[in-house]
Amino acid sequence: MAPQHVSLSAGRWQSFSLMEQLANIGSEVARAGRRQGTDPAAAERACVRALELLDLTIQDERWRGRRNELTRVRECLCDARQGGTDYGTTFEALDRYFLPFAIAANAARESRMKR
Repeated sequence: MAPQHVSLSAGRWQSFSLMEQLANIGSEVARAGRRQGTDPAAAERACVRALELLDLTIQDERWRGRRNELTRVRECLCDARQGGTDYGTTFEALDRYFLPFAIAANAARESRMKR
């Protein structure tokens, strides 16, 4: 399958901090959750994009020590995508996991802009 995020998969993803990477994954997860009941095809596309970004994060050597957590998050995303049949994972629960990363990434970005 061709990458959905071509420039990111070409190496730009590794220029982001873990916080920024997880915030971007979280935005795709939130899109999937919002579309889940109304537009299943759009929800699926958002899940595919989130999984691609998550896989890029897992492959990032800087986060080698965090791979257990990252692969567990991937497993939970796949569970939510399947309706929570294995672990009862919901998109709402995943949003609660990813939201602090988005808030922190936004705060860091605003702090850099003030300099």
